[in-house]
Amino acid sequence: MGGRILELRVHGVSNTPPAEALGLTPGPGGEAPQPRLVAGSPVTGFYRSPTASPLDPIVLEAYSWGQLTSGARTARDVERALWTLLLPFTLANVALHARPGIPADPAGERLTSRTGITAWLIRLFCLSLTGTLVLALTGVGVDLIGWQCVDETCLSRIPGPWEFLAGAWWQQGGRPLAVGLAVPLALIAVLGLVAWRTYQYEAVMPADPANAPERHPPAPVDADRPADAPAREQPPAPKPPAGPLANPLEDPTFWWGEGQLRRAAVLHLCTGTAVAAAVPLGTVLVLDPPHEARATIAWTTAATLVAVLVITLVALGRPFLTRRHGATPLGPWSISVIVLTGVGLAGTLLLLMLPDGPAGTPLAALRPPPGCGGQPSLPGCLEDRSLPGFDQILAWLVTGQLLLLIAIGATARSGRRGSAAPAIATVLIVLGAAWCHGWLPATPPAPLEVWQLAVPLLALAATGLLLPRTRATAGRQPLEPHTDLAWRGQAPAVIAGSGWLLCLAYCAGALYWITDRLNGDGSVVVVPPTPVSWAALCFGGALLLLTLVALRGFVLFHQLRHEEYAELKAGGPLTAHDLRRGRDVSNHRALHRLVGEHAIRLIGWYAAAVAVLAALACVAVLSPARPYPTSETGAATLIRLVTDVGDALLGWLPVAIAALGLLVFRNNTVRRSVGVVWDVGTFWPRAAHPLAPPSYAERAVPELLTRTAGLLALTEHDPRRMDGIILSGHSQGTVICAAVILQLPNRWRRRIWFFSYGCQLTRLYGRIFPAYFGPDRLPALTRALSRPSGETGWTNFWRDTDPLGWPVTAGERDVAVTDPEALHPSDGEVADPPIRSHSGYPEATEFQRERSRVAVLLGRTVPSPRRGLG
Repeated sequence: MGGRILELRVHGVSNTPPAEALGLTPGPGGEAPQPRLVAGSPVTGFYRSPTASPLDPIVLEAYSWGQLTSGARTARDVERALWTLLLPFTLANVALHARPGIPADPAGERLTSRTGITAWLIRLFCLSLTGTLVLALTGVGVDLIGWQCVDETCLSRIPGPWEFLAGAWWQQGGRPLAVGLAVPLALIAVLGLVAWRTYQYEAVMPADPANAPERHPPAPVDADRPADAPAREQPPAPKPPAGPLANPLEDPTFWWGEGQLRRAAVLHLCTGTAVAAAVPLGTVLVLDPPHEARATIAWTTAATLVAVLVITLVALGRPFLTRRHGATPLGPWSISVIVLTGVGLAGTLLLLMLPDGPAGTPLAALRPPPGCGGQPSLPGCLEDRSLPGFDQILAWLVTGQLLLLIAIGATARSGRRGSAAPAIATVLIVLGAAWCHGWLPATPPAPLEVWQLAVPLLALAATGLLLPRTRATAGRQPLEPHTDLAWRGQAPAVIAGSGWLLCLAYCAGALYWITDRLNGDGSVVVVPPTPVSWAALCFGGALLLLTLVALRGFVLFHQLRHEEYAELKAGGPLTAHDLRRGRDVSNHRALHRLVGEHAIRLIGWYAAAVAVLAALACVAVLSPARPYPTSETGAATLIRLVTDVGDALLGWLPVAIAALGLLVFRNNTVRRSVGVVWDVGTFWPRAAHPLAPPSYAERAVPELLTRTAGLLALTEHDPRRMDGIILSGHSQGTVICAAVILQLPNRWRRRIWFFSYGCQLTRLYGRIFPAYFGPDRLPALTRALSRPSGETGWTNFWRDTDPLGWPVTAGERDVAVTDPEALHPSDGEVADPPIRSHSGYPEATEFQRERSRVAVLLGRTVPSPRRGLG
């Protein structure tokens, strides 16, 4: 052996404990030895076996990052469970990174390019999601509580001292609306607090070993330091690799987004505040037009809130927001937005607290009178008791978001020509609405209603999705089967659309749940907005479509299992025991093929069906119709049944999701089931939606980078020095290791070997995130690991029983791992060899043999070890 080698293992989404990652087995007493923390903290730490010696030629070390997302049972589990409610923001943020054709150098992206336009549209869509959540809570506070809940009986069902709103003074003018604003403002404050508390993830920077101070033996771990304490200040990041960038992950600022996050969070929080204030302000402006001093306050406030929105829309495409420059200050534009938002909010509250003006209809006369719940026939007890205009705000919001999603998908696939159809449809639908409402001068009355115009115009917008795909100009390696772009190049729209539907379901569920609590004993005191009622019908329809797609997946699985079982039997005569075991093996192999060959297509089918359903829903909410049919025909009965099921499920959806999020962090089975989606989503930096849950890679990648380069840069006489490192990544750890390697300077890459197993870099990541792992970008990782001998320092292990592990075929060495080792016991063993599927790769014979070979190769590139130092 020519030098001392470290195998640094990085676990996947299941938060494998360090002892298990190190292969520490229980002793005679039944307890496994506890690993030793050698670097980092209990949250993100590097562990070794307690019996590891400086003389060991191959040292095994495990990096544990799972506490960032799915830690042990601690008080922070509640906070992490609440992150689950922000899953729509996570999906919208991931959509930014799913754009095809992202330039390798972020400085080369222009706003007028295909990726630049798509990025601006995605950021605008993310802003609309924040507005959607704020509007839902505005509906709770301003509409349900401030407008519809007018008597003490209803107000007493609200936690807290809300009964004062039944007093005569508070019933005048817009005063109850001003109090109702406390609900969305409280949500904005919570979102801001959560975002501020998670800035520490983006604040971690890798240290440059060349500029590090004099090294000393590692200090013991400080037990008094909080486990989640922010990382200490670190030296500047290492310089980027020499030459032009070949992959966006090589950008040294990719994991350095603290300043960008702060600036974007200011825009989202201020826009949410402006949206919440605009709802009651618009009600006053339309129903009770102000005069004299009230007019000055009202129009100045409206102009201020409009200025906030305009500045935000412009800022979404500016380099100071789209580029990641580290811990830069907010700047004058951010300060201006904060000041304007404060002025607009203060003006809104002042206007609402003033008494009714002399013109218009007093707002109190338009509110539902007390007693509507017991006597619906009272004057003023309308079927739709919502705040006037609130239904239209929600209807146009969801329609605009659907047009945005169409534009995102069309632009991502076909470039600027794809965005033409959605843009034209948007302009026409706005002009059509103005025509139908009589707002266009010198035009005859419209012969159609808005919803009738929406049908052909939405179809016109959808034609942009059918244009040919814009292909990359750079050469590509030959595509392997099932490695082409996911969803015809429209992955950003599919992912963002999933977040949109989930956000609408959350909001509708919250409004339904609170409506049921305010109605209490079954009387109809308050009613949700009409678009929310349509949401229940659509939610039931979406669940029905999901059931059909799941049935199709179940049928495919059985077909694949039959094929695998027939192939297994064709290999030779098998005993009855082997046939029984063969069925188990066939199940795993069928699941491997189902995920790798059909899962993307099944999701695409579901997305297309739900898109049609969403378009029909937008037409419905723009119409005056309600989702509850009065006839008793078969179709009407089915519609009512689906709507009632949607009502019941939506009412408990937010609670169910929060409970599921809590189980994710407390139950291993649930964590492994949903951890894949969660940890894939929170891997990417918050470059589009700053209020999404934090990216664990913002901390994990810099720490791994610092650890790897630091051990390689130690002086020759330091006993901690490593002459070569095997970065060993499992599942999601493979993606983390790839990001680390692409960030490493060239002088350290030559002493790195990459082991990947349970790897999804081609079948999933390469198809959904082609700008990072596609056929024309993944070779950058291969080139980074190329050795002077011509061999590539990358070995990928895979099994045909692993649903998440496949060959990579990007120039690396692919090693197929036999699983199970046999269908029956052998060599005196009495138990059947286990089917390890996605786990246990380091125990495989093929892994051990390859590790020994690689250790020899790495050792040959360095001088012989010093005597006594291993």
